[in-house]
Amino acid sequence: MRIVFFGSPEYAVPSLRACLDLVNAEVVAVVTQPDRPRGRSGAALATPVKALAVEAGVATILQPERVRRDTAEVLGALRPDVGVVAASGHILPSYLLALFPHRVLNIHASLLPRHRGASAVASAILAGDAESGATIMEVVREVDAGPIVAQARIPIGPLDTTDTLTEHIAEAGARLLADVLPRWGAGAITSIPQDASLVTFAPKLAKEDGRIDWSHSATAIDRAIRAFQPWPTAFTTYRGEPLTIHAAWPLAVSLDVLPGTVVAGDGVPLPSLLPGRTVRALVACGEGALALLDIQRPGKRATPIEAYLNGDRTFIGSRLGA
Repeated sequence: MRIVFFGSPEYAVPSLRACLDLVNAEVVAVVTQPDRPRGRSGAALATPVKALAVEAGVATILQPERVRRDTAEVLGALRPDVGVVAASGHILPSYLLALFPHRVLNIHASLLPRHRGASAVASAILAGDAESGATIMEVVREVDAGPIVAQARIPIGPLDTTDTLTEHIAEAGARLLADVLPRWGAGAITSIPQDASLVTFAPKLAKEDGRIDWSHSATAIDRAIRAFQPWPTAFTTYRGEPLTIHAAWPLAVSLDVLPGTVVAGDGVPLPSLLPGRTVRALVACGEGALALLDIQRPGKRATPIEAYLNGDRTFIGSRLGA
């Protein structure tokens, strides 16, 4: 089986490694995003997928801004059998899809047809879904709408963030791909059309999406904090400046103050999932309250609330977002 792999971020690395490890298969080309400046140095760095492809000795590595006819010509000359996509960041035109006799498969980070789109993992956490997972589907011209080949389910834990859940889904998707690809190439699997009545959409996130509305419930705000890690992060304002909230815990308590008001905690230990953490500062919400755990002021590092309160005596009693 001659495979062309399309992918760029860390999410795609386990799937590329699964393709490289397949018996009776060869990754004949990798298509990834161009090297881009990153970090304070501004040096151009390769995508994680390119780094693995170079290490593995993949002969053809293409890095187009957009996939055009010239890219398709190079890939067509390699006589590929199947394409595999994992967050490549490219739109694949019809004439490129037509190169693959066994079509092109995509590893999407949700249980399709739920959460089609760019923010699938964050959307699953925001919605309070009990589980998410990886879906292998055929690529068609409509985004994330292709027939489903196989799925792997992953439970969403109470501390899962988009960062941690994406990692779990990436590994599950890679294991699923290793099982599916040989059988798909042999014609032993039939794809199933998605149920259009169950479709939901997960649009690309914007920075402003992270702004906390304290009139929402503590449960909803906790989901937002976890969903927006590592980006755009959940934030509010304090003394006219942004305050990022990296971690918190929702509590079913009622505080007789306005939403957003910070009150002193009683020091009661939080659940065993959070060893050593106690209720030190609570923020009133539209329903329930949020125990703050880790916060960050502008220009500072993320700080446990216990340490932060030692240096800011006016935080308790303030109103966030006012």
